[in-house]
Amino acid sequence: MKSLTKTAIACAVSLAAFNAFAETQITIATVNNGHMIEMQKLSPEFEKQYPDIKLKWVTLEEGVLRQNVTQDIANGSGLYDVMTIGMYEAPIWGERGWLEPVDTSGDYDVEDILPSIRGGLSYNGTMYAAPFYGESSMVMYRKDLAEKAGVTIGDRDSWEHIRDAAAAMNDPENGVYGICLRGKAGWGDNMAFLSAMANSFGARWFDMDWKPQLTSDEWKNAVNFYVDLLNKYGPPGASGNSFNENLALFNEGKCGMWIDATIAASFVTDPKQSKVADKVGFAQSPYAVTEKGANWLWSWALGIPAATKNAEAAQTFVRWATSKEYIKLVADHNGWGAVPTGTRTSTYENPEFTKAAVFADAELKAINSANPNDSTLQPSPYVGVQFAAIPEFQAIGTTTGQMVSGALAGSLPVDKALESANRSADRQMRQAGYY
Repeated sequence: MKSLTKTAIACAVSLAAFNAFAETQITIATVNNGHMIEMQKLSPEFEKQYPDIKLKWVTLEEGVLRQNVTQDIANGSGLYDVMTIGMYEAPIWGERGWLEPVDTSGDYDVEDILPSIRGGLSYNGTMYAAPFYGESSMVMYRKDLAEKAGVTIGDRDSWEHIRDAAAAMNDPENGVYGICLRGKAGWGDNMAFLSAMANSFGARWFDMDWKPQLTSDEWKNAVNFYVDLLNKYGPPGASGNSFNENLALFNEGKCGMWIDATIAASFVTDPKQSKVADKVGFAQSPYAVTEKGANWLWSWALGIPAATKNAEAAQTFVRWATSKEYIKLVADHNGWGAVPTGTRTSTYENPEFTKAAVFADAELKAINSANPNDSTLQPSPYVGVQFAAIPEFQAIGTTTGQMVSGALAGSLPVDKALESANRSADRQMRQAGYY
């Protein structure tokens, strides 16, 4: 009897040791946007389905996330098993062998992913990050304030018309500002918006010889217009605002217009989050001299660094979080109007989604209109709408964003800001051997 008991105890200990060994923890670095926060809330559903995989979350502000994951993957540190990255990083890092190809086998249905989104996350036909949500940019505006001010907002208005509409809706004494735009420094913050705006003014980051073009008349016209617009009709402290700050302002009813990521549409039309949910209209982004590149193309996606020691578990999570089944899970919990959008054709073909999401047509139209291979009026040598898909751009875009944010805050003139940014860009491109 004693020997049987000892055997049973030994088996139990061995089984416990095996289970402890079999359990895998993966660390996920992500941005503090609404859809990612919801993913964390729903993560117990994943752990219930895959009890041998535990999730550890590292949630960061966008600029900090970019710095951390870039440093980690360049050093091959392996701190993260899954990284939230975008269309800029995925093809560059994929080409360098820094990312694992996404496992798109079986029932994942990779062909259901919108072609422009799938292509933007691929290198040589291999997808190196799976889209969690996709986006372009568009105008979100208060229909009630526009009507009260006697103005209309339509698809592809001129920037002059948008300025005049902002002036008409501007009512700072009552806490309402004509327009809210990104001002916070960063290549993915203010420069994501401003690059698309500058495209529509006829600007480009580089000429065909890779010479920076930030001192061109087109860039000067765009940035002067932007600074003047925000200083006259934007909220105080606009140089510190990016996506989340402007989302909060809009949802509080403090913005007449907001031009930003299409993904915001599900938040501003959600009565649980927005005080003006039933008063929001949508229109395609404005332009100045060309519609080319007037609205950006982006996807926040999940990538797996090659340095991970938990590749299989990481693939399991990435497939789950970017699947059609996950989208339905969000719908079951929060309704179809709250699902992550911009990734799958099946979402836009679902009548439950199109009924709940009043923004669906405008969002898909914006995404389909963006062309990263032809985004500038004059010829340019790079791929990308609101960025140039070269490794040096991250530093160049960030420095430019700092200069422009300084001009917006009034610490230096626009022309001086662009001259300084252009010198920095020229130095980096020379050092990298472009010319």
